[in-house]
Amino acid sequence: MPVLPLGRIPAYWAAQQGDKPAITHEGRMVTWSEFDRATNRLARAYEALGVKEGDLVTIGLPNGIGFYESCFATWKLGATPQPISARLPLAEREMIVEVAAPSLVVGAAPGAHGAVKCIGEDFVPDASLSDAELPEKTSRYWKAPTSGGSTGRPKIIVSNDVGAFDPLEPRYQQEIGRSQLVPGPLYHNGPFAFSMTGFTRGNHIIIMTRFDAEETLKLLEKHRVDWVMLVPTMMHRIWNLPEEVRNKYDLSALRIVLHLAAPCPAWLKEKWIEWLGAPRIHELYGGTEAQGATWISGDEWLAHRGSVGRPLEHCEMKIVGEDGTTLGPRETGEVYMRPFAGPGTSYHYLGATSKQIDGGWESIGDIGFMDEDGYLYLADRHTDMILAGGANIYPAEVEAAIDAFPGVRSSAVIGLPDDDMGNTIHALVDAPEGFEEVALRAHLATRLVRYKIPKSFELALEPLRDDAGKLRRSALRAERLKK
Repeated sequence: MPVLPLGRIPAYWAAQQGDKPAITHEGRMVTWSEFDRATNRLARAYEALGVKEGDLVTIGLPNGIGFYESCFATWKLGATPQPISARLPLAEREMIVEVAAPSLVVGAAPGAHGAVKCIGEDFVPDASLSDAELPEKTSRYWKAPTSGGSTGRPKIIVSNDVGAFDPLEPRYQQEIGRSQLVPGPLYHNGPFAFSMTGFTRGNHIIIMTRFDAEETLKLLEKHRVDWVMLVPTMMHRIWNLPEEVRNKYDLSALRIVLHLAAPCPAWLKEKWIEWLGAPRIHELYGGTEAQGATWISGDEWLAHRGSVGRPLEHCEMKIVGEDGTTLGPRETGEVYMRPFAGPGTSYHYLGATSKQIDGGWESIGDIGFMDEDGYLYLADRHTDMILAGGANIYPAEVEAAIDAFPGVRSSAVIGLPDDDMGNTIHALVDAPEGFEEVALRAHLATRLVRYKIPKSFELALEPLRDDAGKLRRSALRAERLKK
């Protein structure tokens, strides 16, 4: 099968399975033929608003069919979708628009960004516009997600891959013509990229407005879902459901559970493997920049417990010490990666510059080691590491131990200044029913060496992680320092 521009793929599947479901969201379903025609009309509306081939289109829509329609209308014009959260404050969205310089902002009030054209979430193209096929165009860059970065200033991560896929090419163990559930926010790179690749393979996409643990299981059963991407926070909340609730749904059709975006505690992964079976559980590690990535199956993980896998065939990785030397097996340092195609081939930034060391190696801030078989094990990020009394404390390890305590939904561990120790360990605990500190300390004493147990605990009054499982430890620390 030849490679097709992304804008052509809905028509390809409409010809193959026009009356079958393409996307379902909260009871509304559109077929492949309906989706193709709707995006043709929407593309013409965008064109009338000034969108041209090579432009960026900033898309700030909530999870729903409209998000996919906006992206494919953009691709049909040879432009690039630049997804952002629909809930961004105006000031934050302004900074992104300034960096991205899009020709259109979707999901913003007209006039919200000066001379930049804006249309609201409720925009409907003129019914007089044709829904016939448009001239074929290929987007030079297929996506341009946003990252806040360590500076707090937005940067756009533009994929250097062109907007053209082979709809029959195997990718990420997604099969042709199956069904995929999307429980995560589409403005994040993982849900965006994996659901779009599944869609281009003729998969029926079932979208959740927002994640809910039991609703996820209901939808997996109802739609006989084949493939789903989760983050560890979602896995934890599903596992915390009463056992009789978790086991009452038929998940026999579910072939692949892929998790990514944050460290998965070993105990939690082990529980999922026991529950669903090792062949179903897979993990991917890598950054939005796609300089490198690893993949590990559940069976491999059982043989290399705690690993995130070996580098995929398109890249290489190494561990670098503080003095810049390459380290050997089981020596801990910073993880560097680069694509075999050469540095800078997978992405470029708008609003930032990449940081490389000799030879084009790049780091996304993680530290860890590789074993003798080339499997990568992660510890934590340099920016999150806590130095207390001369000891390095990795928050992810402490959080994993806290999260295993009954009733805890998630946690965040940060370092606060201490005259004696340099830093003292403070834990925020998201436990909807509260927690007994004495019992929690006793639990941690069975899992952590004494110096890693937090000196203080705080009951979090709101969720610590966003819908994509992301945790902003630096922001939580800054808030407490202000107090």
